[in-house]
Order: sequence, then C-alpha cells, then structure tokens
Amino acid sequence: MRDQEPAPGGPQRRLSTRETAELLGVKPETVYAYVSRGQLTSRREPGGRGSTFDEAEVTALARRNRRESQAGPVYGGELSVRTRITLIDEDHYYFRGVDAVELAAHHSYEEVAEWLWTERLSPEVTFTAPEATVAVARRAVTALPEHAAPTDQLRVAAIAAATEDPLRFDLSEEAVLATARVLIPTLVAALPLRPYGRDEGPLAQRLWGRLTSHDPDEASLRALDTALALLVDHDLAASTLAVRVAASARAHVYAAVSAGLGVIEGPLHGAASGLAHRLLLDVLDEGNAGPVVAAELRAGRRIPGLGHRLYPGEDPRARALFTLLERIPRAEPALLAAQDIVATAARHTSLHANVDLALAVLTASCGMPATAGETVFAVARTAGWIAHALEEYGERPMRMRPSGHYVGPRPPQPLPEQHGEGEPEVPPGKVRLGSPL
Repeated sequence: MRDQEPAPGGPQRRLSTRETAELLGVKPETVYAYVSRGQLTSRREPGGRGSTFDEAEVTALARRNRRESQAGPVYGGELSVRTRITLIDEDHYYFRGVDAVELAAHHSYEEVAEWLWTERLSPEVTFTAPEATVAVARRAVTALPEHAAPTDQLRVAAIAAATEDPLRFDLSEEAVLATARVLIPTLVAALPLRPYGRDEGPLAQRLWGRLTSHDPDEASLRALDTALALLVDHDLAASTLAVRVAASARAHVYAAVSAGLGVIEGPLHGAASGLAHRLLLDVLDEGNAGPVVAAELRAGRRIPGLGHRLYPGEDPRARALFTLLERIPRAEPALLAAQDIVATAARHTSLHANVDLALAVLTASCGMPATAGETVFAVARTAGWIAHALEEYGERPMRMRPSGHYVGPRPPQPLPEQHGEGEPEVPPGKVRLGSPL
C-alpha cells in the first residue's frame, strides 16, 4: 500500500523509504546510500516522520540497476565498464572502431588524441598552452628537489595548472576539451629542457628536448610521435580505472589526470619500460642475453619487456615500434639485444616482446634515461585518461562505488581496554618507543 495516493492530475506520487527499498530490492540503509551518492533525491514532507522519494526517479533507478545487472558490472571476476573508446581483440586493438596501429602510422599524436575525444580528425592540429599556465607549472616543478622523478614533476605540474584555471570545475564537454588541449602541452613544457632542446613544433619534438640532448633526426622523431600515439589508450588499465573513479565522483579533469599519474608509478604499470631499459643496457654491456636473463630469473624476477596478458601473440604496439626502429641506424645494437632477450626466453616460454621492450629500445638507443619510457607513457596516456573522464562525466555520478566485503570481527565488539595511563597494552616481546630497555 502506498503512503501517498495522488489525486487525479495532481502531483507525482511520493514513496516512503520502505516502499523505495522494496522497489529497488535493497535494504532501507542502502536507499540512503543512494541519496549520499547523488543517485536519489529525498524530501521530508511537513509534519512527516520520514523521508519521501519521487516515484519516477526511483523507478528510473531500478530500471537502470536492472540493465547494469544484466550487462554485468563484474565479468569473469573482474570489474567491467561499458566504453566506446578502445576495443582489444586478439592481437589487435582499435580506437573507436578504427585500427589503432593504422591510426598511429598515418596520424600524429595530437590527431589521434582528437579522434579519441571527438571522433573527428583534425589534420595538423598542434596543442599549445598559454604562457601564464606554463609559467605557474614550471615554477612548481622548479621548486622540487633535483632528484624528483619525471612523474613527480608531471603530477606537480598538473596540480599547479589546475590552480591557474578558475573554470576547472566546468565539466561540460566543450570546457573539458579546451582544458585537454592546454593541459597536455603544459605537462611537457613544465619538464626541464635539456641542451639543444626546442620549445616549438609538434608535441613529440618538444618532448624530445626534455628526454635527451641528442639531436633528433626525422626517423627518431617519427618513432617517438608514433609511440605517443600507440600508447594513448589501452582499455581499462589500472591508471585509467583510477581516472574513471575520480571522474565518477565529479573531480575536475586536472584531478582525474592526477589520479592516473599517481597509479602509473607502480613497477607493474608505467615504470615497466624502465625495467626493460635497464635490462637492455645490461645485455649490451654483457654482450649476451643469457647470463642477464639467468640473473633475473635467479633473483625471482620476471623478465621485463616480455608478454602481455591481453595478447596471446606479440603486442601490436611493439610490432609497430620495432618496424620504425629498424629504420634508425643507431638503434641497431639495442634492437639486436632485444631480439637476443626474446630468443633466450623462448627456450622455455612462448612470451613475445611487449611495448615496454620496444619503448626501451627507443630510449636506450637515443641517449635517454631509464625514466624516459615512463615519461612518454604518462604524456601519451593523459589523452586517453581525458577521453575516459569525458565518457564517465556522461554517466550517473558515483557509479564507480563497489561495496566492500567485510571479513573483520562481527559487531558489536566491546570497547578496547586501556592499560596504564591511557596507553594501549604492549604485546609480549615488543618495546614501546621511549621506554627504557
């Protein structure tokens, strides 16, 4: 029975908390969780004893929950999120239905980014940033210790750029795209410029001068630009999931990108190319991959640069990059070392080269530090993160909110006992800091 029956032609019926919970198939406490997440609107009627809810809004939420339950937020034990951005299918991947390797082969990083954001190609587009924004980001980066890693510098630059933008909380598509076209070149411009580096031209050329002091030739610049385009997105990687969680909470795009930058520092994500870079240098020094690979395995480490859980065969990004690197004479020693690593590992496993190994060949052969691959990855992936943030802004807020599976002591538990003068008891064999021995 309904608590309020509307008169014909009168206002929309209001539901009680109990009725709302029944319609949604949840507990009454969960109804208020929906309210706190912004998914339902409650109202307390004058003289009423509890909250009431709009029947149409509740019905729409119940219908949406049923659709998502059928689509399955969890598939194969993993979180699944509907997206129109990237598809990975066997040994290929696609950006909005178009082969990503083909896109990167024929278009610049900026053009591929625009395709990812808008499904339109903008020939010869170049991203630029206002001098004021760049100046703020550079000052913030300059204040960091000299040993700060490039990812530290990028995170600080993103935060500094946000403080310069009073419109950062505008989450409309037009505003987010305008921010994207400024934020990416700001991140690059905030990195320290090396001798002979340039602050002009395509983004790849500006980034080159922050990674190495070597003069860039056309083939090397093309390889770097292609690497950026190939790495722009790769479905729901860990950093991309973090960005979508932030965007689900309606964090502005600078904050969402900062979330992604925080995740890529993990050795299993953005830093993986650095491990492959060091492995390559060891093989070049040793002259043979055998003892180097043996040392990795003896130490209980997996061989970096090999295998990818999403590709049964060779990573298509690696294949595309290796093809370009073969046109660069100075890359030949590193390419041969990479081939030696793959061949040595193939004696016992069928793992193929992944993009981290190909990126390591580029960085090692062009006089770049081991951290350069992570920098390339972070700059490239920023465009993909923004594409996912845009997509998430179009979804209902706070949908990226899984429930915890509590396995601790069942309540109610007694209050912890206090010992001595308000200090907790020290377990046997432990020494409290500040206590005499």
